[in-house]
Amino acid sequence: MIETDILIIGSGPAGSTAALALSTYGIRNIIVSKHGWVANSPRAHITNQRTFEVLRDLGIEEEGRALAVPLDKVGKSIFCTSLAGEELARVYAFGTHPARHAGYELSSPCAMGDLPQHLLEPILVSTAASRGTRLRFDTEYLSHVQDESGVTATVLDRLSGETYQIRAKYLIGADGGRSKVAEDIALPMEGSLALAGSTNIVFEADLAKYVEHRPAVLFLVVQAGLADTGIGIGVIRMVRPWKEWLLHSGYDISKPAPKLTDAEAVQIVHNMVGDDSIPVKIKSTSLWTVNNRYATRYSSGRVFCMGDAVHRHPPTNGLGSNTSIQDAYNLAWKLALVVNGKANPKLLDTYNVERAPVGRQVVERAIKSMESYGGIFEALDLLNVKDAVEAHASMDALKTSTPEAAARREDLRKAIAAKDYEYNAHGVEMNRIYSSSAVVPDGTAQPLPTQDPELYYHPTTFPGSRLPHVWLQRDNQSVSTLDLVGKGRFTVLTGMGGDAWRDAASDAEQYFGVTVDTYIIGPARDFTDLYGDWAEMREIAEAGCLLVRPDGHIAWRASSAPKSINHAITSLRDAMAQILGLGHSKPSAGTASSIYADAVTV
Repeated sequence: MIETDILIIGSGPAGSTAALALSTYGIRNIIVSKHGWVANSPRAHITNQRTFEVLRDLGIEEEGRALAVPLDKVGKSIFCTSLAGEELARVYAFGTHPARHAGYELSSPCAMGDLPQHLLEPILVSTAASRGTRLRFDTEYLSHVQDESGVTATVLDRLSGETYQIRAKYLIGADGGRSKVAEDIALPMEGSLALAGSTNIVFEADLAKYVEHRPAVLFLVVQAGLADTGIGIGVIRMVRPWKEWLLHSGYDISKPAPKLTDAEAVQIVHNMVGDDSIPVKIKSTSLWTVNNRYATRYSSGRVFCMGDAVHRHPPTNGLGSNTSIQDAYNLAWKLALVVNGKANPKLLDTYNVERAPVGRQVVERAIKSMESYGGIFEALDLLNVKDAVEAHASMDALKTSTPEAAARREDLRKAIAAKDYEYNAHGVEMNRIYSSSAVVPDGTAQPLPTQDPELYYHPTTFPGSRLPHVWLQRDNQSVSTLDLVGKGRFTVLTGMGGDAWRDAASDAEQYFGVTVDTYIIGPARDFTDLYGDWAEMREIAEAGCLLVRPDGHIAWRASSAPKSINHAITSLRDAMAQILGLGHSKPSAGTASSIYADAVTV
């Protein structure tokens, strides 16, 4: 029998990120995938700032950035009747509008990028392998059995036909939207499946003459009949400028699924491009269904699920792989602490509490964005047209100077403007504030957002929130606050007069056996705040303290200087004890190490 600490089923964005993080933290893990290699098509592509922050912390941001198309170069969505046809509207997307750009720039050291899944997954998997992950492709998960000390999984070698077992302390099901692991542990699900059908066509064609003058990631094609199928609109998506593309086209899910020939796929491409003279090479076709489904719990015993296994939704808002990667990032540091005996296993319960609400929000947001395309077709009066002739007549009527046409143009403008919630939902991506036993409340109320919380990021140091980014300085270099945290360790941030917190961090490091780094921000200290941005952002006194988790979320904060070193030590010990699930930190007898040893065996 093969043994490991963590067995991961699936090598997609969630599974490969989990493997990379665990190997980075020194935890043995094995990936099992029934496929022969990683993703063979572009699939997910928009990579948001928080995900690039995860890649940054795991040491692969530069590799990902080198393969990503910068969204500031292609950050528009174009609505048109075809690429060669009439352009109806343009939308500034991904924070590229001048009024939105500063908010994105100020929120993170990382910019968004278009990084297709088939280019990202090899980076994740190969780096994980280089750090210790064991890979078993062409190996299918069949079943598992849990007991008090671990999980025994039965897998099938699809090349030899041999079945064998892998023993692990914990198992991660990252096996996609048809997850057998999620089914086996009977995760409770809400929502519905197969709302509509869509076809993906990956193709090569030189479309530069239609797009170079209006560079964009997405070209949204509005034609008769498209509102009734798939995600409600035709899409031509840039994969590599301006030669490789992915086309979404809907099909009637009440009828048998289509089996497209290459000739039929070329015809669909020509129709949406609006030019049947363009040479087209079909690389692949595939079918998928629009789902509206999420799990209300992500784990059972020693088995955890993540990614599409627990949140299934259309690609609108581009949240799929981003949420999957962030699921893995949330769980990995907790597993590492538990496997190493530094935390009570109940720390793992916080994965459900923290991430299940995120999955629900993401699914609901994606569905709302998909449904909002109906308003565009309604404004264009295309919902009930029977053919292209009627569609053209309806579109031509929009160009007249009648009161009816003016009202429709205003309706169209409002419908297009509403897509801001799909293309610029910065708050959905960044306003993540966890509430669980791995976050210690400080008695204050969560600050109310000053702008729409779905559209705008609201930086705060409120416990549970992601540490805000500002640029600090050291040795004539600018360093993000986010670069001070992470790397699988806890971090204490304080300022002038907060030296006692450094002593408390050293004590906590020895007492709990986990790494707790400390940085003092101020003149002639570890980092300087020359612009004064940190002083404005921290929301606590200069000599107060922020305790930041390994995933960059604030676990606890002290609003002011401690009364004494002992007060600082006691306060930080109590906070760390709650986060690690160790109960009260103060020993009643014996040494700190003996009390700690007793605590982790609970």
